[in-house]
Amino acid sequence: MKLKLYSIIITCLFSSIVIAQSTKLYNDVDEQYKKAKEYIQQDAYSLAYPIFKQIVRLSQDQSNFPSYIASESIYYSLVCGLNVDDTAVLNSSVYFSNTSGSLPHVQKINFHIAEYYFRNNDFANAILYYNKSGIYNLTNNQISRMKFHQGYALFTQQKFSEAKPYFNTIRQIKKDENYIDANYYYGFLSFYDKNYNEAKNAFAIVEQTENYKNIVPFYLAEIYYFNGERDKALTYAKEALDRGSQFYTSELNQLVGHLSFDKKEYAKALPYLENYVSKTSKVRREDLYQLSFCYYAAKDYTNSIKGFKQLGGKEDSLAQNSMYLLADAYLKTNQKTNARNAFLICASNASNPTQKEVSSFNYAKLSYELGYLNVALIELQQFLKDYPTSAYTNETKELIVSTLANTSNFKDALTLFDAMNQKSELLQKIYPRILYSRAVELVNERQIDSANLLLNRLLSSNYNETLKQLANFWKGEIAYRKDDFEEAIFYLSTYLTNAQINGEVNIINAKYSIAYCWLKKQNYNNALQNFEYVAKTISTTSNVLEQDAYLRSADCFFMLKQMNTALRMYENVINNNAKAADYALFQKALIAGALNKTNEKISLLESLSTIYPKSLLIGDANLEIANVYLANEKFDKAIEPLQLILSLKGTENIEPQAFLKLGIANFNLDKNEEALKYFSTLSLKYPNTTESDESIEYVRNIFIETQRPDDFVSFMKKNGKSISYSEADSITYKAAQISYQKSDFASALKGFDDYLKNFPDGKYNVEANFLLAEIHITNKNNLSALPFYENVSSKSPNKYAERSSLQAARIYFFDVKDVAKAEPYFVKAKLLSTLQENKLEAMRGLLRCQYKLQKWTDALPNAKELLLEKAIAADDKMMALTIIAKNKQTENKLEEATKNYKEVLALGKSEYSAEASFRIAEILCVQNKLTEAEKAAFDCIKKFGSYEYWVTKSYLLLGDIYFKQKDWFNAEATYKSIIENGTIDAIKKEAEQKLLLVIAEKNKTSQIENN
Repeated sequence: MKLKLYSIIITCLFSSIVIAQSTKLYNDVDEQYKKAKEYIQQDAYSLAYPIFKQIVRLSQDQSNFPSYIASESIYYSLVCGLNVDDTAVLNSSVYFSNTSGSLPHVQKINFHIAEYYFRNNDFANAILYYNKSGIYNLTNNQISRMKFHQGYALFTQQKFSEAKPYFNTIRQIKKDENYIDANYYYGFLSFYDKNYNEAKNAFAIVEQTENYKNIVPFYLAEIYYFNGERDKALTYAKEALDRGSQFYTSELNQLVGHLSFDKKEYAKALPYLENYVSKTSKVRREDLYQLSFCYYAAKDYTNSIKGFKQLGGKEDSLAQNSMYLLADAYLKTNQKTNARNAFLICASNASNPTQKEVSSFNYAKLSYELGYLNVALIELQQFLKDYPTSAYTNETKELIVSTLANTSNFKDALTLFDAMNQKSELLQKIYPRILYSRAVELVNERQIDSANLLLNRLLSSNYNETLKQLANFWKGEIAYRKDDFEEAIFYLSTYLTNAQINGEVNIINAKYSIAYCWLKKQNYNNALQNFEYVAKTISTTSNVLEQDAYLRSADCFFMLKQMNTALRMYENVINNNAKAADYALFQKALIAGALNKTNEKISLLESLSTIYPKSLLIGDANLEIANVYLANEKFDKAIEPLQLILSLKGTENIEPQAFLKLGIANFNLDKNEEALKYFSTLSLKYPNTTESDESIEYVRNIFIETQRPDDFVSFMKKNGKSISYSEADSITYKAAQISYQKSDFASALKGFDDYLKNFPDGKYNVEANFLLAEIHITNKNNLSALPFYENVSSKSPNKYAERSSLQAARIYFFDVKDVAKAEPYFVKAKLLSTLQENKLEAMRGLLRCQYKLQKWTDALPNAKELLLEKAIAADDKMMALTIIAKNKQTENKLEEATKNYKEVLALGKSEYSAEASFRIAEILCVQNKLTEAEKAAFDCIKKFGSYEYWVTKSYLLLGDIYFKQKDWFNAEATYKSIIENGTIDAIKKEAEQKLLLVIAEKNKTSQIENN
């Protein structure tokens, strides 16, 4: 069997066998064979290999070649080939292992195959063949080498528990060639198993050897550390680093840094941690924290900030402490804005309750110091609620007081003040300022009754000296707007005794309002005196207020019958082409009439439409022309100007007069049918006007003169004015009217209600609806008044339609807060207005509705028209300019829009200026002027605390600016601030979405191991 196997191998290795050899050849082969075996015993495989290959070749050529030499030479040839790493023999060796009948040869060849694989780093196959080798046919040296190599191969396969016994075996043999290496690997595996004493003993054997003296010190230092011998670990690690050339230099620096840090020797820890972190691509959060803390302890705040900034974003104590120290580092470098953000993040982490408390307080305090007064107020109040016994309680209360003194959130400030039980002297000193500022806000918001109540409180409060005169001014203005002219004169005059200047509060405005009060009281001398203070002359450079004051002075002279002076002044207005030049021309015509210059009067009135084709007085001029002709009984000439009135737009308020006078003119020309046509149209189109009532007598006369009494009755019925119905309705109405005139409003209310129920289409329907509305207004039942005002407005034109439309608009706007329903009534009020102040209010109200309904394009013409009006309030200008600016911004005319927004800001503080401030910042951001945009956003936050929406929008914009600047820390803190402190859900949701983007970008660029 053996011979058969060998012959197969020989056949595989060589092509032919030579059978015959000479005796001399046999002797030579035997000698060579012995020599080669000696080489093998000396591990000189490279010398033995060619000899055995030669013998194998010879054995193939000789038929009588000694078989034992042939078979042995094949075996040894394979052994030598494997040991010199001849890849050509690997497959033959494996085949030999699988087919040879000699167990010793098989075991030994398996050993050499395993060694071949081991040398070539094929450790999986090496393990396989080592396991097939056994130890019984191997030398002691081979056995020890095999065990070490088996251990190492298993080690490379991470089969540590299997590898460890092999290393342990070899480390017992001090003279073994692998004794040192076996101790190292055994020590490493013991370290891996946390068997530190075993590891230390093994490492002690190799720590001074050449191969391991720069490796083992790290493990020994770690062992000392894990065994609690921290000082020994520290000393040992330092000594190793001092020797240099350590394989684990970085790790040793980390260990020395940690140990020094734990001993609070931060200056000593710093260079080691710095070295470690600078040479490590991904560092643990703990390492970065300790390095940053060492910088902090060394007062190197710049570097400490760089590290701490990267450690937020988690909800553990390390993150919280990092933010706490980061905030302090920012404070020490006077970066209060960044410190505030760091305190916010720290306060949102509950890991350390003390740090949370301190950070909450400091976040609120810095919010106050940096001008985020609305946030400061909320945070300070919340702090008192969360920490009622805190050591910071007294300081918190003082900060709340200071916030009230400086905040623009006067509405909430006043509410908070009123809710406080104890009011310190400091708080009482601040109180008048809060009252005054809130009152001015309410005036600008047209809530004059509420503003007046606050001004009364201010005048009766302590510490009001610096604001008393300003309050008197506004009380005068409010009284004027309420048509209480006596009270207005009193307060404005009181103001003038010791006038203080503050924006709109000035002597000119006070004199101007007093002048109007006297004018409406028909005290023209006093009115004139005050108007002349505002403007005694006029020129092309005169402002709108001065032009109006000059014109009203002319009116005063006119009413005082000083016609020559009035005429000269009206001509000055015309010559300077002032805004009211058409009115001046109209008045000039009236003066001509007063001086009996009838033809000149008519000529001047006729020229008005030519000189001022867009004038709103053209209808009035034609009515005045018609009146002249009617007064002079030139009835035929009166017809043309009256008909012209009916053809004009915007003359609805005087159309009833035109119809009546056309009827009268034709009546006097004996054109009764033509007169009836006009009277009928008047009754049908304007049944509720006094003109319609006046026409009845003329109609009666026409029918009586023509002997048609039945036709008169039919006419009356046709126009809803049957005689019996009219008489009954008059009695019912007049009974209620008597109660009203006696101020018996309860009886009047019932009487007018009964009248409308019994006579829904009665003659006095308009009057009854109007007086019912007025009673409800007197009783402060505004909503109850609304349907009655609407009824009167729907029957316009009538003498109550102007006020009713305006009142309906006011109630819908201020009480119902339905701007969509208020808008059409403001439109109607504007159309019907005969009084300038009503027209102005209608324009203002309409603009506010369009503003709130975001009808920017529709609002633009109204805004421009309002800006041309004389003596409009600052808030009207603000709103109009805001609408113009928003249209420019929509059209991407950003520079023009910015200019208009700045004009809004220059006019004072209001919701419009708050939006303007935000929009300027928004435009700068769009223009990528990020530094300027950031400053502008901060300005909005600091200056407009009363307007939460725009303040919150500014915070959101700040987050966007930081995001553009890739300042992830401040972007994250800003968005979090909105989410945690904001009350506007839409903006909070937007902030939440943007925060996710910040965190994603931050994680992309992070170099910290998140473990």
